[in-house]
Amino acid sequence: MLKKIVVVSVITLLMSLGSGEVAIHNDGGLQFDTGLQVVNAAEKKEKRKKARKVPTISQLTYKKLSEVQELIDLKEYDQALLILDEMEARTKRYNGNEKGQIFNMAAFAWYAKDNNAKTIEYYQKVLNQGADISEGLEISTLYGLAQLLFVEERYQESLDTMEIWLTKADNPGPNPHYFMGQVYYAMKDFPNAIGRVQFAIDMAQDRGMRVKENWWGLLRYLHFDSENWDRVIEILEILVREYPKRDYWIQLSGIYGQEGFDKKQVYAMEAAHVGGFLEREQDVVNYAMLLMQEEVPYRGAKWLQQGVDDEVVEPSAKNLNTLGQAYQIAQEVDKAIPVLEEAGELSDDGETYGRLAQLYLEKDQFEKCSTAAENALEKGIKRAYNTEIILGMCLFNRDRLTAARKTFVEARKNARSDKNRSMERMCGQWITYIDRERKRREELAKSI
Repeated sequence: MLKKIVVVSVITLLMSLGSGEVAIHNDGGLQFDTGLQVVNAAEKKEKRKKARKVPTISQLTYKKLSEVQELIDLKEYDQALLILDEMEARTKRYNGNEKGQIFNMAAFAWYAKDNNAKTIEYYQKVLNQGADISEGLEISTLYGLAQLLFVEERYQESLDTMEIWLTKADNPGPNPHYFMGQVYYAMKDFPNAIGRVQFAIDMAQDRGMRVKENWWGLLRYLHFDSENWDRVIEILEILVREYPKRDYWIQLSGIYGQEGFDKKQVYAMEAAHVGGFLEREQDVVNYAMLLMQEEVPYRGAKWLQQGVDDEVVEPSAKNLNTLGQAYQIAQEVDKAIPVLEEAGELSDDGETYGRLAQLYLEKDQFEKCSTAAENALEKGIKRAYNTEIILGMCLFNRDRLTAARKTFVEARKNARSDKNRSMERMCGQWITYIDRERKRREELAKSI
């Protein structure tokens, strides 16, 4: 719903309705900055050049308009419109300036009743009075009309009205140009939208004004849609500096990575971490994985572990697997094992148990190694022969030669089926070694 304009005085009502800077909100509403500021701007302009001479408002007309003003102050808009309708029916008795004021007040009343179509109709009637209305009223009406045409999705008419406004406004600032950029954006004319928004930003910077966050945001989106990644990066670098937020840091890091700036991707995530912007689970996990890729796995494990401890990161099978891998790559086997044990219990497949079996083998914990490998094979694992080889080695070290040989035979068959010749040869070597060891032991037993 459009925000109501507060009526502050007869002068404001007559001279500044629809004028001033208008901000477009996400809900499509308009926020008018009315009041003496507009009047003062008009007065300054009149001092710089000779003001337009307009017909005077009679005392009787002024009295009628004051009566309407009182009704509007009381929010009696229907009553106000009845009087204005009666005045409009007798427009032959009024000069152009008086008609302009009547239509202006009617536009205000209809706007207060949320009737954009009637507001636009009466704004146009105001403008139809031409040189009989003051320049201030003409300029403010043009601007207000452009805003409402935009809200009603009459985009080209809105742009045409703004082009006229630009020829009449005195030293307009960057806001109208940004508004026109929004109109072009709504029309999906992105090249012109980029041009207007960039023009507004350049003008604001030239005048020493701080560029609004949403201006940078729209320009970023427009370049993003055009896949102009260099400009997207430049704008995001400005946003993280001037309006630091989680989304900007994450987007900047992501595009750095997309464009091959791997170091910058990590630095951006590091800066976001230091700034306290990594507040979501996926942020922490991604940060840890980037550190692992940059060969600093212990730091990745440290921050991921902290995320789990702080209950930011859910201790799911996937996240615990990542944490366990980070510890494993960092050669922190004693820390990796309990994490992977917990992950293995939560996992639907046997991959975690397969990794755990490898760690137990490295620690010479052969019984646990066998159990983990058997769990992996039972749950299901890709390239099962790799885990079968680990199981065979653990069984051998537990002096279970028959079970070990049987396991290596199964592993050789699976490796051959997968056409992995190196693993097939390894299994054959182990089978040969076990057979020789069994024969050696048999001969030793006979000699005793």
